[in-house]
Amino acid sequence: MGRAVTVATCALNQWALDFEGNLQRIVRSIDIAKSKGARYRLGPELEICGYGCSDHYYESDTLLHSFQVLAKLLESPATQDIICDVGMPILHRNVRYNCRVIFLNKKILLIRPKISLANAGNYRELRWFTPWNKARHVEEYFLPRIIQEVTGQETVPFGDAVLATKDTCLGTEICEELWAPNSPHIEMGLDGVEIFTNSSGSHHVLRKAHTRVDLVNSATAKNGGIYILANQKGCDGDRLYYDGCAMISMNGETVAQGSQFSLDDVEVLVATLDLEDVRSYRAEISSRNLAASKVNPYPRIKVNFALSCSDDVAVPTCMPIQWRHHSPEEEISLGPACWLWDYLRRSKQAGFLLPLSGGIDSSATACIVYSMCHQVCLAVKNGNADVLADARKIVNDETYVPEDPREFCKRIFTTCYMASENSSQDTCNRAKLLAEQIGSYHINLNIDAAVKAIVGIFSMVTGRTPHFSVYGGSSRENLALQNVQARIRMVLAYLFAQLTLWTRGMPGGLLVLGSANVDESLRGYLTKYDCSSADINPIGGISKTDLKNFIQYCIENFQLTALRSIMSAPPTAELEPLVDGQVAQTDEADMGMTYAELSIYGKLRKIAKAGPYSMFCKLINMWKEICTPREVASKVKHFFRMYSVNRHKMTTLTPAYHAENYSPDDNRFDLRPFLYNTTWSWQFRCIDKQVNAL
Repeated sequence: MGRAVTVATCALNQWALDFEGNLQRIVRSIDIAKSKGARYRLGPELEICGYGCSDHYYESDTLLHSFQVLAKLLESPATQDIICDVGMPILHRNVRYNCRVIFLNKKILLIRPKISLANAGNYRELRWFTPWNKARHVEEYFLPRIIQEVTGQETVPFGDAVLATKDTCLGTEICEELWAPNSPHIEMGLDGVEIFTNSSGSHHVLRKAHTRVDLVNSATAKNGGIYILANQKGCDGDRLYYDGCAMISMNGETVAQGSQFSLDDVEVLVATLDLEDVRSYRAEISSRNLAASKVNPYPRIKVNFALSCSDDVAVPTCMPIQWRHHSPEEEISLGPACWLWDYLRRSKQAGFLLPLSGGIDSSATACIVYSMCHQVCLAVKNGNADVLADARKIVNDETYVPEDPREFCKRIFTTCYMASENSSQDTCNRAKLLAEQIGSYHINLNIDAAVKAIVGIFSMVTGRTPHFSVYGGSSRENLALQNVQARIRMVLAYLFAQLTLWTRGMPGGLLVLGSANVDESLRGYLTKYDCSSADINPIGGISKTDLKNFIQYCIENFQLTALRSIMSAPPTAELEPLVDGQVAQTDEADMGMTYAELSIYGKLRKIAKAGPYSMFCKLINMWKEICTPREVASKVKHFFRMYSVNRHKMTTLTPAYHAENYSPDDNRFDLRPFLYNTTWSWQFRCIDKQVNAL
């Protein structure tokens, strides 16, 4: 009868400008799709060049190499007898578009440009591309000679059209178009399109996956149909981790779910679905059918090909499944771990070095590396040849097989406790015990000699010796002496990262890991060019509250009992002198606010777009049970003073895994000045007037 269609989608770990590797992964996904009986294969957004090319999109080389890869795909035996849907940038009449190229048996069927471009948060598509604003309009695209020689076509359709096969009709959406209020699938569905496809470049944010799943399922719940979503996965060269979650949905229910986090470079989902289920679902929705009778039709590209077989009565079809979401703690354990693995293997370094202080932040970073080691050993156990080959390159041993996470951790992870006269024995012991439990190569060293040498140079030149405030020094002296310790730790971290493996008779160098959380960065509670300055930071987009929950998760799931004492200890920088051998300095006292408050300020500032006055207005209601309006005003003013005084530190912030929508990352996500009028005179006066009125 020709009613059971078999379709495939995938999640690919593409890498910006890695045309060789990207081509291999695309071909592998098509091979897998065909081997499972699929007649249509969908890939991620801009998969040929990699999504994160940024300003390389301006270069003609990027367009040239994308067409060269497309020619290889058209010629490949793997792409015969299956409709292939791939993504690449295309210049049409001197305008650059983000496109899908859909082809079958060496013939391009349609080039479909993106209609709604992503331009918020981390996305800057309008910088490089132009949206296609000609609804239901198709033009001729003149193919470059390199493609003409393969296809024998001079021109192909370019624009907003759908494909009509022998048995069904397919329509395309690209990433942002699913999130838009006027998504194309609405009117395409009314015009009889039964299969919707979406090629995404969607990155991980904590607690976001369910939103994407809900959007896909709701797309077909009201209108019926099959929805296929492909997404990129992995680190393709910057702060983002694309989190897969390829999926197939029908009539509002998920029928196939891909993994959100994994070390597999290629993951393919295949589903067989009954078109009659779509037709019968739509038949009883009278409001849909009335709207369909008035819809403006789409241009249809006729395709002499079927996604089903003529004799398919006995073909089993897929049933709905329940989507399984990760908890936030699992997301922190898996997402940054996969990102670190991609960064490590693609940077061709030999491992990581982490200054391990015995506090929550550096301990959480260590646990993420340990989780990465778990993921590597599990992938190898499950037969992942790519991960095994990468692990062997990293440890420089062609016969090595990572089986025990602690043993692998010993090879690729160095932790370093940098004590000073202000460090307590408690934090030293905590760091040492955690290192033992995760298996890292641990170093204990003392920085006092280096601190004394630096301060000695200052004293020799100026004739003055600074003192901590507990010894009669001013606040300026106190802060400067703390900063010297912090910055020396950064210098030593890089020295040990470069030469530790040399002292052990091993090749290569280590990437330095930072461990400043998102709340400290927002408040500026860090020394510029201290241990927060590193090569990369896996927790820089994660809040202190979430990190505490993650630590508890590691205690329970990795049996890291050393974390119990770390959890119970008050957070401290340990940069001021001890009192009777005990820590007197704590983070929250230093900051003048709690981490819980900081998280609220961060969400209001970034997500709610609140300036000082709006934040005050929101908080007098949120905190009415615990604070007077005057107290709220004082807290808001203190936050904005500290935020603006320290904003300059964000310009040198270590590249961090993006995990939170209130990240203060100055590179792309949170664009603000870094020289403020820190009195906020007009704004604070508005707050004061409101306080007096209340």
